[in-house]
Amino acid sequence: MKQASKKEDTKQRILDEALRLFSQSGYDAVSVERIASAVGIKAPSLYKHFKSKQEIFDAIVAETYRRYDIFTDGIDVHVSESKADEKVFDGISEEMLAKKVRQLIEYSLHDEYVSRFRRMMTIEQFRNAEFAAMYSERYLERLVRYHAGLFRVLIKSGTIIGEDSDTLALEYVAPVVLMVEICDRQPEREAECLKRLEAHVRNFYRTYSPHMVKTAEKRGGKRDG
Repeated sequence: MKQASKKEDTKQRILDEALRLFSQSGYDAVSVERIASAVGIKAPSLYKHFKSKQEIFDAIVAETYRRYDIFTDGIDVHVSESKADEKVFDGISEEMLAKKVRQLIEYSLHDEYVSRFRRMMTIEQFRNAEFAAMYSERYLERLVRYHAGLFRVLIKSGTIIGEDSDTLALEYVAPVVLMVEICDRQPEREAECLKRLEAHVRNFYRTYSPHMVKTAEKRGGKRDG
């Protein structure tokens, strides 16, 4: 395996330290000089690797997305493209669905790069309109859009019951986002949040799976609305 050059190593350390500082103090509050000091170099040396703080931020965004995509590809979930996951979720079992969701949430909470990036965005969304738009797109709109597209296909194929895929997506995604936000603020509640999240996923599955609904009806049960 090819070892990283000293230049590549320094460049990565700049990104790591910048993200750490951004996640603690916010993007605007951290200067290039402060990043350089954390790395153990002078500002002029940092500019040999990145032309500006904005370029550092852009590289952090690219690296965060790259890491997340590698992980999600590994568990056959492509949050940026619902079409790629149609076959994965067509006929998926309740156990496998709960497992995949748990894997995604635990990764999002515990991968240092991904969690720090989300916390940085959480801080900056109230200070900068550009960051607010990026936060909404990355952590809200993209998730709803992905699930709406997926549910639209699964409704058409008869895999799930429903009429409005957009509403179903909101119903499914909202508790997921809520549990992640609680964990970010109160990490000690992670076990509780994961338990609640699993209950949400299982309830959603049993509510909208034709097979589960028919089974409940045969037993004289009722669908949870």
